[in-house]
Amino acid sequence: MALPKVKLSKSKKGRRRSHLALVHVQLQPCPNCKKLTRPHAICPNCGHYAGREVIKAKE
Repeated sequence: MALPKVKLSKSKKGRRRSHLALVHVQLQPCPNCKKLTRPHAICPNCGHYAGREVIKAKE
């Protein structure tokens, strides 16, 4: 196994890991039923996408 030749500082390690942070899921209201959904996705509540019904909604 490879061993580090020089100690890695906390700041250097932190800069490398800066892209590993979790991001919040973006939510937008559905134009049809106003429930929060992810953008560019079919609304699980009403089944609409881009102004038309794509799937049948759950009763």
